[in-house]
Amino acid sequence: MDENNIPFRTYQVCNVLSPSQNNWLRTDWIPRSGAQRVYVEVKFTLRDCNSLPGVTGTCKETFNLYYHESNDDRESYIKESSFIKVDTVAADESFTQVDVGDRIMKLNVEVRDVKVTTRKGFYLAFQDVGACIALVSVRVFYKTCPLTVLNLATFPDTVTGADTSSLVEVRGSCVNRSEEKEVPKMYCGADGEWLVPIGRCVCSPGYEALGVSACQGKAQALDRCVSRKTITALLCCHFP
Repeated sequence: MDENNIPFRTYQVCNVLSPSQNNWLRTDWIPRSGAQRVYVEVKFTLRDCNSLPGVTGTCKETFNLYYHESNDDRESYIKESSFIKVDTVAADESFTQVDVGDRIMKLNVEVRDVKVTTRKGFYLAFQDVGACIALVSVRVFYKTCPLTVLNLATFPDTVTGADTSSLVEVRGSCVNRSEEKEVPKMYCGADGEWLVPIGRCVCSPGYEALGVSACQGKAQALDRCVSRKTITALLCCHFP
């Protein structure tokens, strides 16, 4: 039960009395779908070892995150040595027996990133070495630079690069009724932001820009402006 008495499911282990624990939990195969770097968000709770009597030296307050790249979406057995360690994960907050009685979760949220470029997908694994821990949720995602239009050029939704400092060069396509003045380019940064716009498109003869995303016929623009039938609107029109 959480603080609002709503039940939720967890994977948990608490073998804190026995030394040399080595307990593994593995995910199903996760397709990377073109991603080159994925992010793993883990939500978990962890018991404060000092609040457990008689576990000195055997109780731990961390767990390990691993991954294994694979083209096989149904690997029934993977050797421990085949997994690559991502990180040792520690809790910012741990709970005590008092918190259990008061149903205070003290939920931790940690995010780690993993480079996945060699196979069609991957498995994640969590190794317990003697903690009293409950995994509440695991979310795996990747980042993209969203579709955008700038300087009359369209840049498609683009997956970020493999490294945290990667810049993916993307060539834009001129919008309808426009043509290249200078090759439009931008760079997709690792955080999903577009950077360093270069070049631009210009409206074809007989058309004019409508903001930064479209071109319209000059006569069409004049008709729309005159149809407002107000002096203010007429003063704002840009006649050819």
